[in-house]
Amino acid sequence: MSDTSLKQRKITINEMPSEIPDFEQSFESKDSLIKKWITNWILSALSKKTIKENDILPGKSELSSYLGVSIGTVQNAIRYVEDEGLLKSKQKIGTMISNMSNPFSGIKKSTSKREKAILAIKKVILHGGYKVGKNIPSTRKMSEQIGISQNTARLAYEYLCSEGVLESKQLRGNDSNWILKSFPVVSKDENLQFESISADTLVDKIEKELKLYFAENFQIGDKIPPHEELAKKLNVSVKTVHDSISNMVKEGIIISRRGRYGSILARNPLNPAFTGFKESSIFARAEDAVVYNYQKVEDMIRSLINKEYNPGDKLPSMQMLSKKLNVSTNTIRKALMNIADDGYITFGRGRYGGTFVVDKPLTNERQQYQWLSINPDYI
Repeated sequence: MSDTSLKQRKITINEMPSEIPDFEQSFESKDSLIKKWITNWILSALSKKTIKENDILPGKSELSSYLGVSIGTVQNAIRYVEDEGLLKSKQKIGTMISNMSNPFSGIKKSTSKREKAILAIKKVILHGGYKVGKNIPSTRKMSEQIGISQNTARLAYEYLCSEGVLESKQLRGNDSNWILKSFPVVSKDENLQFESISADTLVDKIEKELKLYFAENFQIGDKIPPHEELAKKLNVSVKTVHDSISNMVKEGIIISRRGRYGSILARNPLNPAFTGFKESSIFARAEDAVVYNYQKVEDMIRSLINKEYNPGDKLPSMQMLSKKLNVSTNTIRKALMNIADDGYITFGRGRYGGTFVVDKPLTNERQQYQWLSINPDYI
């Protein structure tokens, strides 16, 4: 046992501040409020010497129960505090109070998904034609562009806010509140780090596990289990399974169609050159099944705005757009909401209400940034 481990003490939940953040009375996100709560407590407790370096925080499940939030929210907050050098995490030990003079002493961490995302987002900002003082894409749109989860994108955005690159309007539930404050600087070391990123993402790993599972348990032409069932089996999110299946759809291993037909194994996952399954007309083409219908419609509307409308112009009604694009009004509504989330349109109510253009949107963003995707097959 090392000297460091002998000095470690587990902080009890009762030692944490009894006054917790008021999540209902603030426009800030919960993880941002918790970050400030933990930071203030650490600084105060260190000055009073009630805690010391290498003391271990209560577990994330304990903190989530104490604060009345999800474990994921606590995890996000802890990552923010780690950025400030007040905490450090080590596998199988936990989250520890850090040495302020040398925050990461003794802890050697591999590049995290968030760090990779930060580098990729810096590249997007530098090469995307964005202007200081203007909106950048929402975390949802950015996650699609560079092949990461929306939560990872949000963590990266929060970090860039702390660096003064971005600024948040702190509008809860509104993804279009990220403003470019200053252009980021990418050092030579960061460039080399970005170019050397080769580690498998979670999506890649789950895709490999699913291919082996399908090859061992299903015949060509069999219907595979629903994404929810697969997610439960592999103990990952439904989105991770969806992204993995989408990659296999692109490879022609799976033919996918929503509804009662489900997804069918079309090729041997371990030897996709051979197939005994003939695609029926009831199934969507593989490349069409990857992107949901509202996403295709969203791209169409973005293109329409770019070609025919200027900031301040009023768009046609949802009914007119649904007839023009031959889709349902629900599909139009979902597409418009996404474009509004990105800050390109806004909605007005009343007699003079409607949908108004705020700015010209970018189009085909998923393809535009494929060259710097963390997980290129994601796009």
